[in-house]
Order: sequence, then C-alpha cells, then structure tokens
Amino acid sequence: MIIEPTIHSFSLWHHFAHKPGFDCVAYADLAAELGFRGISLSLNNPEYRHLGGREIWRMDRLRDHLHGIGFSLEVDTSGTNPAHMTEMLTVAARMGASSLRTYTRHGGTPDQMMAATLRDLAAVAPVAGDLGITIVLENHEDFTGPELARIVETVGHPALKILYDYGNSQMVLEDPEAALDAVLPHVHSVHFKDHVMVRPEHAGQLTVAGVPIGDGALPLARLTKRLLDHGLRRITFENVWAYSAPIRPQRAPLAGVTLGEGAFAFADPPFDPGFLVLDQSQLAPDRLVDLEYRALIRGKTAFDAILRGLGCRFSG
Repeated sequence: MIIEPTIHSFSLWHHFAHKPGFDCVAYADLAAELGFRGISLSLNNPEYRHLGGREIWRMDRLRDHLHGIGFSLEVDTSGTNPAHMTEMLTVAARMGASSLRTYTRHGGTPDQMMAATLRDLAAVAPVAGDLGITIVLENHEDFTGPELARIVETVGHPALKILYDYGNSQMVLEDPEAALDAVLPHVHSVHFKDHVMVRPEHAGQLTVAGVPIGDGALPLARLTKRLLDHGLRRITFENVWAYSAPIRPQRAPLAGVTLGEGAFAFADPPFDPGFLVLDQSQLAPDRLVDLEYRALIRGKTAFDAILRGLGCRFSG
C-alpha cells in the first residue's frame, strides 16, 4: 500500500529555537530531503510559533513554497475557545492546510473538562465545515480514548475528527492500544512517536519521556497495522526526544496497565543523552541541535523499517 509520510515541526523544535537561519521553509526543505511528503506546523503560541510570526506574508510564503514542492500541510494550535478557533481556522484556510489540530485547555475534573470542550467544539465545527478544514482533537495528556470519542460523537459534525497520538494516553495511565480501540472510528490523523516511563525517584515524579522512535516501549508496529487496516494513509512522524510530561493528577491506572510492564516499561539510569534527556538546561544549545538531529535520523530509520515491514511504500 502507498502511504504519505509527513513530519511534525516539534521533531525539530531545538533547530527552530537555536539554529541560525532555520525557519519553516528550511524545515520543509529538510523534510523533503528526508523523504517526507508533507509537514505539520505548530502555530501554538501568540506569535504562531514555527511560522515565525503572525504576518500574512509569512503564511503566503510558506503556502506557495509547499505548493511548489508538492507538500501537504496540517497546522496546530491549542485550546477550544470559539473565538480563538475561528481565528486559527481562517489562518489554516489561508495557508492551504487540510486540518487544524487542537486540544483542550480547560481545567477541572474530567467531566468538567469534557463538558466545556464539547460546548466549544459544537459552536465552531460548522465554521470549520464552511472553510473546508477538519478540526482534529488530540488525546493530549488530558482525555482517555472513550472520553475523546464521546466528545466527537456528541458534537456529531463531520468537520470534527480525532488525532490519535501513539503515546499521550500514557499521561492518563491508559494503555495506547485501549485508547486506539475507543477512537479508531474517528481517527483522521496520527502522531507516530515513542516513549518510555521514568520512575519518580529518577524524575521527581512518575514521568513519560520521549526517546528516538524505535528505542522506546510503545507497540509501534501493532498500532500502525491497526490504523493501516482501518484505511489511514497519512502518517505523521514526530521525534519527541528530550520531551517529558508527568502523569496527570486524578488518574489511576486503567484496565490492562501495569507500571513497569509493556508500554509502561521503565527506563533505568544512567541515561545516555542521545536516548533520553530529562533536564534540557544541562545541555548547550548547539548540543541540543546536534542530538535532536541524531535522534531524528535514528528514528526515521526505524520508522521506515516498521512501515516497510507492514507492506507500505512511500508516495512521491
């Protein structure tokens, strides 16, 4: 089967932050050199993060460049406030993006978070539909698979789908395969990444840590096979080396989760910085850029091998 491999800009966030001259166009060109056929771009701060600023010329410049190299585009934000989402949907449409990723920023109990998120998305989904943009709600360290599916099913609008992240269910102590069971009918896009768990005595609290793809504990081939069998053909690579996140409060291990086993296997120190970094402040900026690129290339090799092992060929 032919798939379209794409890459998320978070994969190179230290390049954006620390490498002189590295911007969204340089990112797209590097993605093309590495064999990807599209990008996801984070616009997730007031200055539209990896776009480099809010100016219209920046949007048009990247749109035209991507069109010239035959690349697809998806963009990211966070929060579900209808006014914010309407702004970002307009930006996505101008840039030629097919989808806008978001996640909730509401607080409170899971039920309170769900209710507020649902109200927001019910209000803005028709706007997305009119613009021809799909809103993809990510399981981003907040909702379980069933909770996310319930929001989408209750809104019931064709412009609202789900972005399934391979590892984010771990922050709510939900097995990644169980999360996929719940959301699969609604999945529009994915973040293909790898994680390990780190014990509280090594990280200060029970923590999920990103590692190069292929070096972690997530069941990457099994998850991907299920998604391919369901018809998914656009798969987004996300290098999350040097990322970490604590387990969410108010969450207890769900059925099938045993800490220290399977996807929740612990990594033990000493930690090689090429594998796992918990405190980025201990590394100089140029070292972060170098290690990030090494992790990306190592992960891309594993990513390609997993997909080819599942019978995939790459478009382009």
